[in-house]
Formats: sequence, C-alpha cells, structure tokens
Amino acid sequence: MIPLVDLKAQYHSIKAEIDAAVLATLESGHFILGPAVTKFEDSVAAYLGVKHAIGLASGTDALVIALRALNVGAGDEVIIPAYTFFATAGTVMSVGAKPVFVDIDPESYQIDASKIEVAITSKTRAIIPVHLYGHPADMNPILEIARKHNLKVIEDNAQAFGAEYQGKKTGSFGEVACLSFFPTKNLGAFGDAGMVVTEDDALAERMRMLRTHGWKKKYYSEEVGYNSRLDAMQAAILQAKLPHVDTWNEKRREISQRYNEKLKALNVVTPIEKDWAKHVYHLYILRSSRRDELQAFLKQKGIASEVYYPLPPHLSEPCRKLGYKEGDFPHAELAARETFALPLYPELTSAQQDKICAVLKEFLALSK
Repeated sequence: MIPLVDLKAQYHSIKAEIDAAVLATLESGHFILGPAVTKFEDSVAAYLGVKHAIGLASGTDALVIALRALNVGAGDEVIIPAYTFFATAGTVMSVGAKPVFVDIDPESYQIDASKIEVAITSKTRAIIPVHLYGHPADMNPILEIARKHNLKVIEDNAQAFGAEYQGKKTGSFGEVACLSFFPTKNLGAFGDAGMVVTEDDALAERMRMLRTHGWKKKYYSEEVGYNSRLDAMQAAILQAKLPHVDTWNEKRREISQRYNEKLKALNVVTPIEKDWAKHVYHLYILRSSRRDELQAFLKQKGIASEVYYPLPPHLSEPCRKLGYKEGDFPHAELAARETFALPLYPELTSAQQDKICAVLKEFLALSK
C-alpha cells in the first residue's frame, strides 16, 4: 500500500535528531512552555520575518485566540473562503461572530479577492484568507480591501508553512497569522500544536494572556482565556525539524512537478502555481468529474487518496442557520465534488510515483 503520507519515513530520516530532542526535554523537567518553547517561538519568528510568535495547543486554538485578540465577537461578521477546513468557519462561530462566505478562484482554490468587496457590510470586522493546500492567497488586493474598509486580516497559514507570496513568506502579511503543526503538515509535531504570529506588540501581549487563562501575572486572570499552551516536547521536536523544512518543501515541489509532467496528457486537472506564488504543496490536488470511481480504482490497486474537503462549510449542519444553500458558491461546491489528493510526502520514491501515475493512466484508458 502506498500511503497518502508516511510519517514514519520522515521520523527515520532524522531519527537521531528527534530522539536527542525528546531525551533533552525529558532531562530538562520543563514540559509546559519554558526554554524549549521560547526557542522555537524565536526560531519561527525569525523564519517568517515577524516580531512575535506565540506557541499554542493547536491551529484551531490559534484562530480562536486571534479573533478574540482582535475583539471579534457577537454581532460581527468575518469574511472567509467558501472552500476550506471547517475550523475556519467554526472558530468564527465559536466567538459569536458570523462567517460570511466568498467563492474561490477555481484554478488555485484560494478565496477570490475580486468577490470580497461585495460581501462587506457595516458588521464586517475581518477577512481570513486561507492559503489552502500550500498555495498562497492573492494577498495584495485582500490587504488593499482591508485598508479601504478598516478591516483586520487574519492569515490562516495552517497548510502553507514556507510558502511565499511575491517573494515574502505567507504568515507575515496580516495583523495576525495562524499556524498549525498537526503531524501531517509540512512542519508537523508528534501531536497537536499551533501558533499565532504578529508584528503588533499589544496583540502579542493579549494573545499570550489568552493562551494562559487570561493571566499576565500567574493566577491573576484579567479576562477569560484558555488553556492553550504549546508543550515543550512538541516544541523541541518542531525545533529539530525546522532546519529541514525548506529542503522538504523543495522535495514536495519536485514531486508535484513530476506528477504534473506525467499526468498532463490525461483527462484530469493538475494543480497550478500562480506566477506570484511559491506553492509548497501541503497536498497534491487532482480534479476529475469521475473522482469517486477513480479513488475506488486507486484503492483497489493499493494506493491511498483522500478528499479535502467533501463538504463546503456553508453546507455543513452548523452553518445551516446562516441561510446559505446549495448553488450559492458554485466553484467551491464543484471542488468538493471533484477534487482529491494523491500521495505526497518528501520521502515518496520515484518508483512509488511511477506506480501511482501508471494506475491513473490505466483507469483513464479503461474509461474512455
């Protein structure tokens, strides 16, 4: 079986470094926040070129804490893409605000910046562009719209660590950016982990308070916060992995370009990379009107695949009360019906990739 992701292969490629980081953490006796977390926060801030990085328990917590720090709450609206992981919408709803969906660009799967302005109302407080699949959203027009309407921008950079927009790292454009280090991400922990990053001193202080029960001083809560602290073990593991992430991202790009070349003559739509973007291919997404049959054939041949995501958030049960219906965002809905991910990880071999492409060709030849 060729898996969608092989986390064991990555671990074994740097096993000595990971094991040393884990043992050093155990010996230190510091398990929640502490020196390992501070070191990793400083390293990520330097990597992204931002002033502050605050380690949290997950990428979902990062979105909640970013919204809270920007005082987004009941009665407010937040513009988000109509095709994304549900957490983008769910976190907006969890702080009492309303997600307002905007359809996507059908080529890149990113929020269509040309459709944002018509969705703005007097209640709009923020825009959350999602750098979906590792491809950047088109940030310049988004930032221009935000300035014009006095809105905050929260980058959802969960899937795009190391990606670039016009030569600058994603995660360094908005008032706040949110990162996820879920194990399958391009930079992944050995459990849940996340982070918020910002240039703003006051926002950084507020988000540090919010991650630890609203404390500035221990046990003296100044507001209702959360228990969302990055633990030292995950920070140490991520610190060991960070020097490798650019090499791994380049390997993802090479594998994706090889897929594109080998599949270009087939009746499937391969991913694109806009000329202003550096795509880091968190996922390699194909598109086919016969997706379900194609996935079944791949499975039969011992090849994993996955749909990201089968249901656009506006059609999910929690969002029904918002009044959206099928047909409101046709590009997002078509993507949910037709897209799927092929195996992609830096350690994927050429032989494995050749087999995957051969199986795709076999299916498409049989189905002519």
